[in-house]
Amino acid sequence: MSLDFERNLYSESVKLIVGCDEAGRGCLLGPVFAGAVILPSDFDSPLINDSKQLTSKQRDEAYGLIAKSAIAFGVGFCTVEEIDKINIFNASRLAMQRAIENMNHPFDLIITDFMKMPEAKKPVISLIHGDSTALCVAAASIVAKVSRDRLCEQLDKEYPQYHIGKNKGYGTAEHLEALAEYGPVKGLHRFSFAPVRSSLIKKVTLF
Repeated sequence: MSLDFERNLYSESVKLIVGCDEAGRGCLLGPVFAGAVILPSDFDSPLINDSKQLTSKQRDEAYGLIAKSAIAFGVGFCTVEEIDKINIFNASRLAMQRAIENMNHPFDLIITDFMKMPEAKKPVISLIHGDSTALCVAAASIVAKVSRDRLCEQLDKEYPQYHIGKNKGYGTAEHLEALAEYGPVKGLHRFSFAPVRSSLIKKVTLF
C-alpha cells in the first residue's frame, strides 16, 4: 500500500495533520503505548513504514529520523491497572489522547489507525489500515512501538524469567510456559486477559 493518504487533505484550513497509533494492544503485560506525530506536509522517506513491517534496527533508525524531522511528536500510555479497569480498547484510545496532549502542539486534523475519538476537539479520520496507508500514522506506529519496546528491555532486566526482551509481552509459547511455571505478577501482567487469568487459576489449583 502507498503511504500517501494524507497528501490530498492539506489545504488552507488543514495545514497540520496528526497521525496517531498504538502499540502493545495484544500483549499480556505492560502498558499500552501510543504515538502522535505531525510531519511536514512535504516530508517523505523510505525509512517510514508500518512498524510491523520493519526490523528492530530499522525502527530505531526511523524513530531517530522522526524525532529530528517531525514538527511535533508525543508519547502516551495507559498502565496495566488502567487496562484492567477500563479494558484494552478504551485504554488504547486513552493512550492516544494522552499522546496527542503530550505532543503539546496545535493541529487541524487527526488520522488514527481505525480508532474513533469522540472526545477530540478536532476532526478525526478513523482509517482502516492507517499505519500502512498514511505516512503520519506509520510514523506514529513507529514512535509507539519503539517507546514500548524500550520499556520492555527494562522490564526484562527486572523479570528475566518471562523473557520480555524477546517476546515484548506477547503470548508466545515461551511466555505462556513461564506464566504456567511462575504465575503472573501484579502490576506487570494484565489480569483481565484470559491467558493471564488462566495461568493464575492453574497456579492456585496446583498449590
